[in-house]
Amino acid sequence: MAKPIGPICNLDCTYCYYLEKEKLFPRGENFRMSPEVLESYIRQYIGAQETPEITFAWQGGEPTLLGVDYFRKVVELEKKYAGGRPVHNALQTNGTRLDREWCQFFRANGFLIGLSIDGPRELHDTYRVDKGRKPTFDRVMAGLTLLKKHGVEFNTLTVVNASNVKHPLKVYDFLRETGSGYIQFIPLVERLAADGAVGLDFAEPPEPGQAASPVTRWSVPAEGYGDFLVTIFDRWVRCDVGRVFVQIFDVSLGIWSGAGASLCVFLEDCGRALAIEHNGDVFSCDHFVYPKYRLGNVMNDSLGEMVNSGRQSEFGSAKSATLPEYCRRCDVRFACNGECPKHRFAKTPDGEEGLNYLCPSYKKFFRHVDPAMKQMTALLRVGRAPAEIMSMVRG
Repeated sequence: MAKPIGPICNLDCTYCYYLEKEKLFPRGENFRMSPEVLESYIRQYIGAQETPEITFAWQGGEPTLLGVDYFRKVVELEKKYAGGRPVHNALQTNGTRLDREWCQFFRANGFLIGLSIDGPRELHDTYRVDKGRKPTFDRVMAGLTLLKKHGVEFNTLTVVNASNVKHPLKVYDFLRETGSGYIQFIPLVERLAADGAVGLDFAEPPEPGQAASPVTRWSVPAEGYGDFLVTIFDRWVRCDVGRVFVQIFDVSLGIWSGAGASLCVFLEDCGRALAIEHNGDVFSCDHFVYPKYRLGNVMNDSLGEMVNSGRQSEFGSAKSATLPEYCRRCDVRFACNGECPKHRFAKTPDGEEGLNYLCPSYKKFFRHVDPAMKQMTALLRVGRAPAEIMSMVRG
């Protein structure tokens, strides 16, 4: 995941964990990936890929602040080093700065756009505000209209928080009605830093023996996320299988069918989803951009060697190595695997550290979808479409 403008954004979302990362860099920092760093990254990233096709993921902050010409250079460099292999680009945006030029560029170059939107107006504007604390819903919807008008492929990313978690069907129906055929739900879990570690307000990912700090008031409740997913799943499995694609439902079907998890948080081990900052610094994960997790810099170190280093291997394998015994005995461990280490700061019923804060939600969700996932897997095995389950569950 590349962050060519670091944490710089034109919005000031209340819950954003990345805006304050600006404090980790020197005062007066130019938060713009230089031409030299950009070329080194693209060259090394492509060179390290053994796949027939290559995908880049561009995030921020808000990457459109760099301007269209910046990404024209990105595409030029990709073609220079790809050796004829197809290159795909995914770009995450808040949508407020999109215009005709951006959309024409995206369409012409096959960019997949992830649009951040948290539901209808009253839910979206609860936390997603600009620097003047003004609502952003209308500007995001204007961007969405332009994406559709120009035929740009897009999906939506919804942060599930303390506000919209109470209205699952209102959120889901809104996303469907806006034309989002591909929906991602991201649970918001952030903790306040107890001691102002490294000068930040939000707590670093937990370490063994570290005292737990409270979650923010806008974080999703530990059980609420499960209720949110279950409610939407029950609508989806009756009406929208094969029509609307919800990431966590698709990932679950992959797990039940034996294809494995396609999302890092549900893998047994992690460590392959690294992040590169605007200055070329490479970190173990987007959620672990702290000095202790810095692996090196693409101007001085080999990207391939950093990815395959002993430090990064230990980082990834720690996920399974530190899994509490309570989780190892759990009937849905095969699907959950303790989820993201960033969220593993709760205690098990017998007092063991390292339980995922969202454990109650994932237990509820995975147990609830089990019968339907088994039915869809059975359909797949005999060459039938999973969508046939809709008529089965309707009776």
